[in-house]
Amino acid sequence: MSSESIIQLLENAIYARTDLFDSKHESAFRLFNGFSEGYPDLTLDVYGQTLVIHNYAEDIVGSQALVVNVIKHLSTTLHWLRAGILKIRNGKTQAEKNGILIFGEKAETKIKEHGVWYAIDLTMNRDTSFYLDTRHLRKWLIGNMQGKSVLNTFAYTGSFGVAAFAGGAVRVLQQDINRKFLNLAKSSYVLNGFPIRTQDFVTADFFPAVAKLKSTKQSFDCVILDPPFFSTTPKGKVEQENNSARLINKVRPLINDGGYLAAINNALYASGKEYLGTLESLCADGYLKIDELILVPEDCTGHNIVTEPITDPSPFNHSTKIALLKVRKKHL
Repeated sequence: MSSESIIQLLENAIYARTDLFDSKHESAFRLFNGFSEGYPDLTLDVYGQTLVIHNYAEDIVGSQALVVNVIKHLSTTLHWLRAGILKIRNGKTQAEKNGILIFGEKAETKIKEHGVWYAIDLTMNRDTSFYLDTRHLRKWLIGNMQGKSVLNTFAYTGSFGVAAFAGGAVRVLQQDINRKFLNLAKSSYVLNGFPIRTQDFVTADFFPAVAKLKSTKQSFDCVILDPPFFSTTPKGKVEQENNSARLINKVRPLINDGGYLAAINNALYASGKEYLGTLESLCADGYLKIDELILVPEDCTGHNIVTEPITDPSPFNHSTKIALLKVRKKHL
């Protein structure tokens, strides 16, 4: 595909997302989803005034000229961009995969979404430390956690917990195996003026952390379950494609009667029908009920879609499949 054709695809994408451009340029969104919008080697994200370029090309050298042309075009079209980061999926070094600053002096360190500040570190990991496709779940948490207690498992950088606090939660426990990620969550608390209770930032493996919460008879009005696609530790294995029911059953006892379980499955090769079937099987005993399916924002799924997803996500609209389950306790 010629550079001119790709630039036209970018122009179409920008036009479709004009309502996401805030006047202060503090928000975050997907500017171009190449997988669905016609050029799978390229995805572009905007974080505040920083452009993040995800280069998925097999031919890294051959794609360099295209990247240069894209930057040149966007620096004119989106004149407010102050920095750019290039992440090379097939890079030779971890630094290339995590991202290298290619223009500007400093990348953005915070963004605002639904009136809430989130600290970000765009080169901390291969992703950007903040997932754009779960925006609607954060909005739901802001609108529904007033006076509630929340457990955010596999918290990563804690954005769901931050959203819950912004929505008036009285307690949010953030659990992740990596302290560096939870430290970024603390930075988000500082940005919003939230109190930091050290005991509510638990750096631990999911399995023993959940076991300890059970043994100390702790419970929550909402549990968020957003495991990685696959991971294994000495304490247990997480595998979303075939084992999501096991993880859900691990946390069910921690949820208060009438509470919620926000269950997320981002396994690319698990169809929406398969995941929904798993959830429906778990609901068969009458103590879980599918309350709502939360869709992924259109900027992440792609506008003017020309390439269908690898696996059909319906009734969800993306491989990131989000379901809200209502919980009823057996003893009542």
